[in-house]
Amino acid sequence: MTLPIPDPAFHWNHEAWGSGLRCRSLSAQAQHLFTSKQLPLPDPSAWHAALASVGTSVNSLRRVTQVHGHVVRVLKRGQVPHHAAEDRPDGDAVVSDQPGLSLAVMVADCVPILIADARVGAAAAVHAGWRGTCLRLAAVAVETMRRECGSRPADLTAAIGPSAGPADYEVSESLIEAFRAAGHEAADIDAWFIRTRPKPHLDLWTANRDQLVKSGLSRDRIYICGLSTVSHPAVFDSYRVDGERAGRMAGIIVVPAPAEASAFVEATADKTAD
Repeated sequence: MTLPIPDPAFHWNHEAWGSGLRCRSLSAQAQHLFTSKQLPLPDPSAWHAALASVGTSVNSLRRVTQVHGHVVRVLKRGQVPHHAAEDRPDGDAVVSDQPGLSLAVMVADCVPILIADARVGAAAAVHAGWRGTCLRLAAVAVETMRRECGSRPADLTAAIGPSAGPADYEVSESLIEAFRAAGHEAADIDAWFIRTRPKPHLDLWTANRDQLVKSGLSRDRIYICGLSTVSHPAVFDSYRVDGERAGRMAGIIVVPAPAEASAFVEATADKTAD
């Protein structure tokens, strides 16, 4: 199978189960992975394989029951029950500052967004379909990281994985009205909805990037892989292509250890040596 070429900020990696996609800059912040159709999620055995690819196990996995809303669930350091791997409250994003925890969302055309803060040791996994995008879910996740984990938005790195692309995501005029009713600015709506075809198309990649920028992330720390699930159905699962028969892919990120703690330990060791 010939793999499509992603944005240069991303690269394919050969895994034991097939091909996975990673963002180079995000890799410097946290272990992460965007799976492909070669991994048959949501089969339980596939989760074992996916988590082995990021160096963790199913015991570390934390997910939410995705409902296409804008609720962000938080797992605070030192407060994560060991038995809660199968406890999935409703929500569409999960944030944590518990090092080693694996946060995941599942997609099949919706946008998977992985966010890391190596300074304080925090991460987020976000599932943003059109409803989540309309409700500014990515921005809510960033604000949650700031409030609950002490993250500074300018320190965050975000990777936007494979999803329905702007050339493939045909929508109705009523969707434009939904974004307008949600209070999005006219200039943003004009930028996110492409109207050069008989029906409008929604650019979920640009919409989520713009919302992250408005939340305080640096534009040059937001990476879009640029691969459409609809255009490459042999590589990616797509609900628009396969309907109810579609499988699911995952966006997974492992919460990093805080760099601040490491710096403190090193400084303390140096002082003791003196």
